[in-house]
Amino acid sequence: MKTHNTIYHLILLCVLFFMATSSVAQQMNAPVQPDAQAPAASAYQNSSITCNIIDALNGTFGYDVFVDGKLVIHQASIPAMSGNEGFKTKEDAIKVAELVMYKIRKGEMPPTVTTDELRDLKVIK
Repeated sequence: MKTHNTIYHLILLCVLFFMATSSVAQQMNAPVQPDAQAPAASAYQNSSITCNIIDALNGTFGYDVFVDGKLVIHQASIPAMSGNEGFKTKEDAIKVAELVMYKIRKGEMPPTVTTDELRDLKVIK
């Protein structure tokens, strides 16, 4: 009887040891998870991003944005606004074009512009 208890405990100990070592081995072989907060690299981070201010309807202004010399955005009206009127001043067009270029560089494609951002830039009231 004592031999059966010893064998039982020995088998139980082996099973527990096997389970513990296999769990540790699985954790060691598990792929490293990337940091969830690290942003993915933008495909445009090393690109040449430029803009040109353009004439729009009724004496207003718009902008063109180029990535590596290729036209990617032609914006003759104020984004996020109804209608097709452009910016009242070249300075306003430049502010928004710079925001759009910043967003492209960070990887936001298409680079949407909100009315809140237009207000923050003091382009609209």
